[in-house]
Amino acid sequence: MDKLKKVILGIVLLISSYGMVGMPIHPDDYINLVNKKSYKADVIIYGGTSSAVIAAVQVKKMGKSVILVSPDKHLGGLSSSGLGYTDTGNKAVIGGLSREFYHRIYKYYTQDKSWKWQERDDYGNQGQGTPAIDGENRTMWIFEPHIAEQVFEDLIKEYGIILHREELLDRQNGVEIDHEKIKSFTTLSGSTYKAKVFIDGTYEGDLMAAAGINYHIGRESNETYNEEWNGVQKDIFHHKHNFMDYKISPYKDPKNPLSGLVQGVSEVGPGENGTGDKKVQAYNFRLCLTQVKENLIPFYKPDRYNKNDYELLARLYEAGWNETFNKFDPIPNLKTDTNNHGPFSTDYIGANYEYPDASYERRAEIIKDHENYQQGLLYFMVTDERIPAPIQKEFKKWGYAKDEFEDNNYWPHQIYVREARRMLGKYVMTEHDILGHRKVPKPIGMGSYTMDSHNVQRYITAEGYVQNEGDIGIKAKEPYQIAYGAITPKENECTNLLVPLALSSSHIAFGSIRMEPVFMILGQSAATAAVLAIKEGQPVQEINYENLKNELKKGGQVLSK
Repeated sequence: MDKLKKVILGIVLLISSYGMVGMPIHPDDYINLVNKKSYKADVIIYGGTSSAVIAAVQVKKMGKSVILVSPDKHLGGLSSSGLGYTDTGNKAVIGGLSREFYHRIYKYYTQDKSWKWQERDDYGNQGQGTPAIDGENRTMWIFEPHIAEQVFEDLIKEYGIILHREELLDRQNGVEIDHEKIKSFTTLSGSTYKAKVFIDGTYEGDLMAAAGINYHIGRESNETYNEEWNGVQKDIFHHKHNFMDYKISPYKDPKNPLSGLVQGVSEVGPGENGTGDKKVQAYNFRLCLTQVKENLIPFYKPDRYNKNDYELLARLYEAGWNETFNKFDPIPNLKTDTNNHGPFSTDYIGANYEYPDASYERRAEIIKDHENYQQGLLYFMVTDERIPAPIQKEFKKWGYAKDEFEDNNYWPHQIYVREARRMLGKYVMTEHDILGHRKVPKPIGMGSYTMDSHNVQRYITAEGYVQNEGDIGIKAKEPYQIAYGAITPKENECTNLLVPLALSSSHIAFGSIRMEPVFMILGQSAATAAVLAIKEGQPVQEINYENLKNELKKGGQVLSK
């Protein structure tokens, strides 16, 4: 009977879609029409990030229906994919469901079973300048990837959130717009999602872009928003992620410029300081490593490996550089959150410029290139004769954690998309907001982290040496407010979409806002605004701010110092 129903349904759909004019019908068209599914909720959230999950929880807490449509299999984005050494800034301004996440992390680590490879009392408890475990406030800021993912899964289960995994938005033709409102979006599987309000919970801003909303990629010039720290920043070295005075040749034959450039060096100059470009700060994977033999997978050779890709690192060692283990930050159970550090490290500089606007297929290629580069780097460290013997001996003690990312060859699920598209919304956050130079209208949360940009390009200096450019770190003097207008499009573009991650911000301001605790804060605020827009029958831009502020405070958000 079910088979007969499908046949009848297929005929009806084919007639309604094609008419009776004898148009040729491909067998795939029949299958797609039969399998099409339509879903409806008050709020539809596209994304599987920490922000997306928190947004879904907030909608449910406020009594509205929600569907979380995740392009990913695993939930939590970077928070559950290696970034366990949390970039917190001032913890006092992390409130609401964001703080609840870190409280739930704390509760997991009060259980003896969570300490498999290390005694709790032996854990160093060192976070970024503060204790990792805050017993007084019952929060924990440093954690293992699988614990974070479990917390997100717990939230989905406890709040009964409908979750559709591995549903990729049809970015070409999948968004239906009517009078500046998104009516629905369709995924590549053929599923359609209808809602009153939508939230783009992706790092890339895919739903925002597919809805035709204007956005920016790359660095604005300093002139654009009258900033100091945007644009090209040649010879500005705020961290130690540059070649300093080592005078490393960029040429294959160090003494012969005609021999060609080694891998990773651009033949194009960096541009004039303060000018804008379309280049994107470097991505990498945050690595979870261990020295516990029973829980260790040795560094393996990647699918594509060429030791010449790491020539600059070999030359650095020969020149005397030795800071190999400076960013092996400890997390519980004798593991690390290993990040980029130094002139040549896990950041794959210059390899991601296409990523923000790229097709899914091209993005997959870029991600695979990063994977090969980073796995190859680790393999190079333990196998190549040019690595100094003491460093190689120590490096061989490390490997991938066997109990993390088990379904992905012990490799993180999510690449660190530090920056992609940024919406040109109703209000643009700039360095003036981060540094407290102007009053922020209608605040919906706070940030406090340094304006932090990783390197953008690697080039040849006028003296003929290799150098990196784009590594900036400007501290916020005190916590700052984030404007509601930064997560809303302009009214003439879309009136029922909120964008808490690919929000409206200059490149350098985004360098502070882009931290995972802040993304969760903004996810909760976006969800609160979405529900109020429904209740008030208003475009998201025109909801009553006093109502929004009151609801945010009720939800534990911190809106002022």
